[in-house]
Amino acid sequence: MIRNALGKDSKVKETGSSSLLIVPIIGSNPATGFMVGIGGQYAFKMQGSNLYSLISGSLQATTKNQYIFMAKNSIYTKNEKIFFTGDWRYLIFSQSTYGLGTNAPEGGILDYQFNLGGLETGADSLAQPMTFNFARFHQTVGFKLKPGIYLGLGYHFDSFSKIVDQKLDLDPEEQLLTSHYIYNNAYNFETDKYYSSALFGSFIIDKRDNMIQPYKGYFLSLGFRGAYRAFGNKNNAEMFSGEWRSFHGLSRRNPAHLIGFWLMGDFTKAGDFPYLILPATAFDQRGRSGRGYTQGRFRGQNYVYGETEYRFPISRCGGVLGGVLFANGTTASNSTQNLNLFDSIKLGYGFGLRVKVDKYSRTNLALDLGFGEQSSGFYLAISETF
Repeated sequence: MIRNALGKDSKVKETGSSSLLIVPIIGSNPATGFMVGIGGQYAFKMQGSNLYSLISGSLQATTKNQYIFMAKNSIYTKNEKIFFTGDWRYLIFSQSTYGLGTNAPEGGILDYQFNLGGLETGADSLAQPMTFNFARFHQTVGFKLKPGIYLGLGYHFDSFSKIVDQKLDLDPEEQLLTSHYIYNNAYNFETDKYYSSALFGSFIIDKRDNMIQPYKGYFLSLGFRGAYRAFGNKNNAEMFSGEWRSFHGLSRRNPAHLIGFWLMGDFTKAGDFPYLILPATAFDQRGRSGRGYTQGRFRGQNYVYGETEYRFPISRCGGVLGGVLFANGTTASNSTQNLNLFDSIKLGYGFGLRVKVDKYSRTNLALDLGFGEQSSGFYLAISETF
């Protein structure tokens, strides 16, 4: 699809222990205008390691003066003694917010949505559009305790600057207060810029046979984020996070025929975080959660997301083509309205096509169509959603 759009071939260089995939990016939507860029993924095995490591990234520009840089890493060193995980981003961007909790706002209709490699925007009649510069540096170093078990320490930095809340109007005669403005004022945060600087601790169990496209195994991650005044924050705040993924084969003949489960949650333990730093739809490391809804659609002080995906082969020869069916659910809290987790749950579902571009690392090109409550979206990315 990408290849045909530009009349060019995607470049794949591969050996038995590494592969490099480079693809052109092209697209358009009302929020970004025309979008062009380049994306890539490098899968490799370090000397002495039996597991694939992964580095991916993209660089994009739009006709509405938006610029997007993303880079992510999941790297095992020799004998898997150390496990690096990172998420680096810099965006000059625009995105809408919708208020806190999965019940806000009721009746919103998403007119258009397009997702490319974990980035998306949309136009919505009840959206509260914003523009901002966003910088993220998340990097963790995990040390092996036992095979597949790691204890990690890292640093999480998120910064929002040059924030323009486009629907906000403070004129007494035509006053319109947005969710972002109300929340940040209530918790004494600035409304035009802020950041979170935090120490991050993690405990990881990774028993997957392949992180890019697992056929079996499971992944567990438990994390603690401490954003204290000592790191430059305005107040002390703490958040716990957890994530579980598991993969279960349905065929002895073809391991690609399976069902997968994904569950993750973020829970504010103490203090408060600025509005845009609160957990939200598609703000996971890959930016892939919540298919069927726009990025940032649901946000809250506490957030739980679950998904199941059925994966099946289509082509018999070489497994070049495959398909998926998926369903997901999201719940987010809003303490100011006494809305607790699971008081409101929003569901999504959809289907997709997989095109294998590298058999060694099991890298697929993923094309998905997702549907939510009065919402839908198209998603195009390299590798599986989870």
